[in-house]
Amino acid sequence: MARKIFVVTAAYGRDPIAAMGGQAALIPIIAAAGADGVEIRRELLDSVHSDALTSLADVIAAYGLAACYSAPEPLCLDDGQLNPSLPALLREAQQLNAAWLKLSLGHYVTAQSLTALQPWLADGNVRLVVENDQTPYGRLTPVARFNADCQALNLPLRLTFDMANWLWVGESPEEAAIRLASGIDYIHVKAAKQSEHGWRAIALDEAPPRWHELLQLLPTDAPRGIEFPLEGNDLIAVTRHYVNLLR
Repeated sequence: MARKIFVVTAAYGRDPIAAMGGQAALIPIIAAAGADGVEIRRELLDSVHSDALTSLADVIAAYGLAACYSAPEPLCLDDGQLNPSLPALLREAQQLNAAWLKLSLGHYVTAQSLTALQPWLADGNVRLVVENDQTPYGRLTPVARFNADCQALNLPLRLTFDMANWLWVGESPEEAAIRLASGIDYIHVKAAKQSEHGWRAIALDEAPPRWHELLQLLPTDAPRGIEFPLEGNDLIAVTRHYVNLLR
């Protein structure tokens, strides 16, 4: 079975996306590049009204792509409690016909905070995947504890492994890959370079081979999402190049 490749719309940049008229304009590009799916970013939507989401879902389906829905929201709030916006976000993901809803972890404290998730997740076909972000909550210790608790309680929560975000929080991506591999459902492929202003994401062709070596430690059947900058005069060709590289 061929490996699934998703393209994260944010890889094209906020301003270019706005100039093109929104994320829907990227769907033909991503499909023509041979990708299997698209990750839609909530923060780049002009509207999260149900009609707008359904219309975007129709475009995605017309081009034969699967969808992931990413929201800039934590699973757990600063007090350790579940984010009360989760049911609404899951409904939005369903309206988009997304396979996953992707969130960051937030301030995860204890498995007791996850008990309310079972009925929320039981009502639909959307899976919840939690990503390591660039905040202290995205460090390996809390993410590993969350992953272990979910597996011990047989909760339907899995991980999005962002390959480069570990660098922002001073962690080893390789150690994280080894410790978390059993819980990973989705991989954000991203390389980064450090500058005087901190880490920044870079295209794979500009990066040392560490990103490729790291991929060898991760589940081979997990879909890979392109989340590094996609730039150039021919966006289809640029995107196709990396889709083929990661396939």
